[in-house]
Amino acid sequence: MGDGDEVHEVMVTAAEIARLAGVTRAAVSNWRRRRPDFPTPAGGTSASPLFALAEVRKWLATQRQGREVSAEVHLWQALRAAYGEEMVGALADVGDHLLSGGCGLADEAVREAADALVGQRLPTDVLEGLVSRLLESSASSVMDGHSTLRLARAVREFAGECAGTVFDPACGIGSLLIAAGGGTATRRLGQDTLPNAVRLARARMRLSAAGAAVDVHVLAGDSLRADAFPGLRADLVVCEPPTAVAGWGREELLTDPRWEAGVPARGESELAWLQHCYHHTAPGGHAVVVLPASVARRRSGRRIRAELVRRGCINRIIALPPGLAASHALPLHLWLLNRPSGAEAAARCVRMTDLSANSPDGPWQPEKHQEAEVPLIDLLNDDVDLTPGRYVREPEPDYAVEYAALRDELDERLSCLRALLPELPASEGSTAPRGAPMAVSDLLDGGLAALGGEGLTSASDQLDADYLRGFASSAANTRRSTSASGTFRVDPRSALVPRMDIERQRHYGDAFRSLSTFERELATLAALGERTARIAREGLTAFALDPPRGQNGERPKDEGVAERKAAVREDRTR
Repeated sequence: MGDGDEVHEVMVTAAEIARLAGVTRAAVSNWRRRRPDFPTPAGGTSASPLFALAEVRKWLATQRQGREVSAEVHLWQALRAAYGEEMVGALADVGDHLLSGGCGLADEAVREAADALVGQRLPTDVLEGLVSRLLESSASSVMDGHSTLRLARAVREFAGECAGTVFDPACGIGSLLIAAGGGTATRRLGQDTLPNAVRLARARMRLSAAGAAVDVHVLAGDSLRADAFPGLRADLVVCEPPTAVAGWGREELLTDPRWEAGVPARGESELAWLQHCYHHTAPGGHAVVVLPASVARRRSGRRIRAELVRRGCINRIIALPPGLAASHALPLHLWLLNRPSGAEAAARCVRMTDLSANSPDGPWQPEKHQEAEVPLIDLLNDDVDLTPGRYVREPEPDYAVEYAALRDELDERLSCLRALLPELPASEGSTAPRGAPMAVSDLLDGGLAALGGEGLTSASDQLDADYLRGFASSAANTRRSTSASGTFRVDPRSALVPRMDIERQRHYGDAFRSLSTFERELATLAALGERTARIAREGLTAFALDPPRGQNGERPKDEGVAERKAAVREDRTR
């Protein structure tokens, strides 16, 4: 637990009570007005009251308004009740408990919930599931430097494999340090100022490296002021440093040898971290550093940027999509630095990559128009602006051809969309299955179902795969995987599905399959509609398209559009 023996009372809002009970907020409002025994507010304001979670759960149990929850949700709720907002420390204690074989948790309810979940999953899966919940919860908004799992995947993609030492000087809870370097790294070293984050990172790495010959060392301390690895030269350095820290130690570090490109200004803490990472990069090694986009263009940092460019230290800068940071909404860049070996020449160009329009889930392989090789001399102007979007230019489309082709495709898809919806007559009350539902965990344990990279699927001719997936993702099962704070994480093992014969399963499976096809087509249609509207606006504002003419709204004729459009369609089908 946290410091001392104080037990934190977890508070929940009316919206969280609604999610816990599986009802609407209006229902909770009715309970408050009409049920005299409903818990009274324990905090908050009259407009936004807060209620004690323990009292709410007790009341729901008496009213039979609660819902069965998964073992992971039960453990998460027990941790919230015991630790309050100190969830990083809570997960660190769980990690110590898993590593020690059952000796790291003082709270009995937490210990029992953890042991119950370990009986169902591998220890590393238990801890990583809780970390996912932590990063998805409201607590992540104050977790500066604790990288999201999406960002960790992006860093892993661009960092590549590493057969030596991986180092993160501001590792937080260890997400980048675990993700980077692949499975061939022999040492993983990290440092962070927060002791509980260090404990959690250490536990995550030791559990994930179980059975592998990996040397793990994560130490507490300020990497800039008190470097725990002063002589280290790592093959791969990864880092998402704290942002906008004015008191990073400039005055006491003015003569530090790490400032190869110059002493950073007081307001340029990110450039101090960047040079710190480069200092720890071995000859022939490289660093991948996550920085706010403003670092690439701020005037106070242009002298250091210019020196890094002149020395050929910067290999590549990548503009990432929004939505990858845990503690802020700023756009992010990845700076890839190389330290040349004795026989290796310094870089003559910087590769600029702009993925800002991509999904935060990828893909991470850029299209040809999203990259540009920029000679160093072109970067060394008065601004030394290293923003990728300044150098990467998407080729201008043939607006008339593109717009006409998109309109035709929209017409075709709209005409087909209605036919994809199955006819679903009203159900008769007698058709609902009367037997006890089946637990997906029992189906998995019995070998009738399987859970892998493609999700839940049937492993027997006694189960229809689409029926299984359809009922496992029902609203009732979604509520079962939702914690009291509203954090949702898919947990197929806890799902319940109705018991029915295989013929009836197939009927439901056909309906679910048709709905899935409809949803996919609808998503494609929505994306196509957005692209059509964007092309139309761009074409109008670039004067490549004209507005409709005449009283009947007739579009202007372009004799060459039909031929060019046919050529575009032919290219798409190749």
